[in-house]
Amino acid sequence: MRLIATDLDGTLLDSSSSVTPRTRRALDAARKSGIHVVPVTARQPIGLRAIAAEADFRDWALCSNGAYATHLADGRLLFAEELAAETLRALATALSARIPDLLFASVRDAGETFVAQQGYAAIADHSDHKRDPESMGGVPLDEVLGAPSVKFVVRHPDLAPPAVFEALRALGLTGFEATLSGAPFVEVMAEGVTKATGLARLCAHLDIDRADVVAFGDALNDVEMLRWAGRGVAMGGAGEAVRSAADEQTVSNDDDGVARVIERMLAER
Repeated sequence: MRLIATDLDGTLLDSSSSVTPRTRRALDAARKSGIHVVPVTARQPIGLRAIAAEADFRDWALCSNGAYATHLADGRLLFAEELAAETLRALATALSARIPDLLFASVRDAGETFVAQQGYAAIADHSDHKRDPESMGGVPLDEVLGAPSVKFVVRHPDLAPPAVFEALRALGLTGFEATLSGAPFVEVMAEGVTKATGLARLCAHLDIDRADVVAFGDALNDVEMLRWAGRGVAMGGAGEAVRSAADEQTVSNDDDGVARVIERMLAER
């Protein structure tokens, strides 16, 4: 084990979005042993900063489901994969024809810029994007679709995200990658981008073989990463698709599932 890749919400963090003392001790022990600890998340840097001190994250992080790698200490950007504006427009037009009243938002500039359609903030909570909805503002849809995006957000005031996700897949369009993270919206990245592809690029940069990677996750957006890693660990309560992609299952995030596996693996070294 040379690198631990961990999802955050529903995985490393407990239900209050905190890092428990036991989990922090396990992460510190891993780092003391020379193991890289990398958050691999749908969040943007603003969401990582909220828990960075608790987890002592100050190295590389993968954000927007693997769309880009940023260094939390100095802001370096290793890579970033963006959705073209033409793709955003085609997707939004086709999907809106199927489902009325959809709302869209675009994450830009390595996660630092959030551009929300008029009306989006009214149905958003702080926990959705780790941003105060009052700070989101609201612009016409053309402005949301007018520039490349590292993550494109699709949501509906009433329809559940899985229903929107299935409608999006049924369009038969190409040029993007869509997934669900457990958040109240569908997340769209550039074609081929997953947590696995981002992790592979970071590991190549760090000269770490996939066989030496242990990955933790709980949601659909973690499936590719769990399959790619030398050892994939699904959290307790994860769905069937996630469990099938993993090599083992641990207990829930509220029972320090990640910490328990790290402790065991360090003891076995």
